[in-house]
Formats: sequence, structure tokens, C-alpha cells
Amino acid sequence: MSAMDAYLSAADQAAALLRKPEVAAAWERPSALAEMTVGGLAGHLAFQIFSVGSAMREPASEEAPIPLLEHYARAAWIDAPLDGEVNAGIRAKGEVIGSEGPRSLWKRADASLAEVRTGLAGRSGDQAVFMPWTGWALRLDDFLTTRTMELAVHMDDLAVSVGLTTQDVSDAAFEPVLMLLTRLAARRHGQAALLRALTRVERAPAAINAF
Repeated sequence: MSAMDAYLSAADQAAALLRKPEVAAAWERPSALAEMTVGGLAGHLAFQIFSVGSAMREPASEEAPIPLLEHYARAAWIDAPLDGEVNAGIRAKGEVIGSEGPRSLWKRADASLAEVRTGLAGRSGDQAVFMPWTGWALRLDDFLTTRTMELAVHMDDLAVSVGLTTQDVSDAAFEPVLMLLTRLAARRHGQAALLRALTRVERAPAAINAF
């Protein structure tokens, strides 16, 4: 299954979650993520659709794409404190997007996803996509994998925030997310830690978090 199919599968599921009445009912309440409302978290989830829509409206970037793991090595938010400027900025952007309200947001997400589906048709996965919020480019397939991971992780956050059961993503979406997070966890903690966590509970490390 292609990175495009994986992304579209997860995005369809995210759009459906945004339409849930439980999400709308909890919009102003705190979410499962510190210092973020349910509406702000929904806005951040929707951004994973809007950002791809914006990329599809732009011509292929002339910037040379960097490798996927290098993208995360450069990402300032990964090791930044919760109250640091970069993470505060991410939360603020989600809150701004969410401020339009639940009905407006899910309608815009649905429209954007339809645009994305059309825009991806016939695209090459090797096409360079420039991300203005980072200042560098990724291959389209890698860019979509980053968005698929964000969708999968934040669908769980949003479901937990409003008391819904987290729905499994499709195998097509889960496989690239699992591969990405596993590689990031191994880079952070080492191969032995990851292997022990998965196979040797008696000497497993306390954590194997990717971020």
C-alpha cells in the first residue's frame, strides 16, 4: 500500500472523528494533552489535513528533500519543554484553528480532504514538498508519512479526551507509523532497549518512547 493510500485512510478516519457529537460537546474543556483544549486538539488534528491541502496547491519544491529521520533530528519541538516557545506555538496554532468551532472545522476538513484526494492523484512520491513551518523539504511520501503518524497519534489523544474508544487505524496506515516510531525509538534508546521492551519483560527499560 502506498504512502498516499495510508495517509488518505488515516485522514478519512480523522475527519469522521471530528464529526463526532462527543467532540463538539467537549470543545471548550481541557483535553488529554496538557494546556490544550479539546477544540485546540481538534484544530491540531485538522491541521494534518489542511497542511497537505496547502502542499497540493503549490508546485513541486526546488529544495532538495532531506531524509525522513533527519527531519526529526532537526525538529525543535521533540526535546523542547512543554512551556517552551515552539511547543507553545504549536498549541496556540491548534487553538486558533479550533476557534472556528466544531461544525465549521469538520466541514472545512471534509472539503480539504476532498481537495487532497484529487491533488494526490497522479503525483510522484519522490516529488519534493517544502514545509514552510520547518524551512526544509521532504519527499512527498515522507511528508505524508509524517502526517499519517500525527493523525494516528492525535486521534488517540482526541478520543481519550472525550471518552470515546480509540479506533484502530487501517493496516495500511499503521505499518508506516509503526516503522517510523520504531526507528525513532531505537535511535533515542538504542536497539537493545527496543528489543528488550518487545521480547524480554524481565529486563525491559522503563520507556522506549519515540519522542
